[in-house]
Amino acid sequence: MSNINKYLALTNVATNYAKRMNRLSNRIFNEPVRQMAPRDWKVISLLSELPRQKDPEYTQYYPRHVETWKFMMQLRNYGLFRDEHQDFKEEMVRLRILRGKTKPKPGEGKRSKKK
Repeated sequence: MSNINKYLALTNVATNYAKRMNRLSNRIFNEPVRQMAPRDWKVISLLSELPRQKDPEYTQYYPRHVETWKFMMQLRNYGLFRDEHQDFKEEMVRLRILRGKTKPKPGEGKRSKKK
């Protein structure tokens, strides 16, 4: 019999020494020292969790804005997503071009026409 099997057999024995060793092992490995009712396990599980204000999953969460934006623009290019604000901005640029209010090309501005 290996050492582990001897230890397991020893924990099942109801001697005083075995009980004390079992309690000590439970203390070392942060387990409940004595047997508990199932309703008490709920309390232990609640108290063993990190509070939400200290849990990094809640406090240090920042959405991935850049990746989300790029993804939404790709979906918009495929026609699967409608960004009304971007549509509005593009429409304003299109109307400006139709009215002739575009920026002059390099070398065709006001200063070049003075000569």
